[in-house]
Amino acid sequence: MKTTLKSFFFFLMLIAFSSANGQSYNSAIGLRFGYPTSVTYKKFLSEKNAVEAYVGYRGYAGYSYVSVNLAYQIHNPINSARNLSWYYGAGAGVAFYSYDSGFNGNGSIGIPISGYLGLDYKFEEIPLNLSVDWVPTIFVGGGFLSGFGGSYGALSARYVLSPKN
Repeated sequence: MKTTLKSFFFFLMLIAFSSANGQSYNSAIGLRFGYPTSVTYKKFLSEKNAVEAYVGYRGYAGYSYVSVNLAYQIHNPINSARNLSWYYGAGAGVAFYSYDSGFNGNGSIGIPISGYLGLDYKFEEIPLNLSVDWVPTIFVGGGFLSGFGGSYGALSARYVLSPKN
């Protein structure tokens, strides 16, 4: 709980030092290392607005799931750090669950509705973008996973396909 509170206050401080400048790349593709581990693609629609799509897989003893998610994010640069921005947004997806680690046909579909709060950094000399985010999620639908989950998030590493012109 202390870590969550520290992270929350850190993000509040970042918000206080933000300005209205734009991002330093247009699109990037890579991996999200979190829950679930995913392939991610991020595309800026304007100076501040981006969409991120990702497809992920997570498996445990007894169950696994595949999810497809789409997020809309608003980026705000941090004045004191070049190519660093904080972002917030919302998104939704669909998750396909399989239970009991066998071929017995048990499974369900869930709809994750998520909020996003994160940091995004683009290296100047190499085509690499890193981001870290917290993704509180409400799962709608029957089956194994339903209700609120506050422990989701990821560290993403992406290859920049098109830098900012």
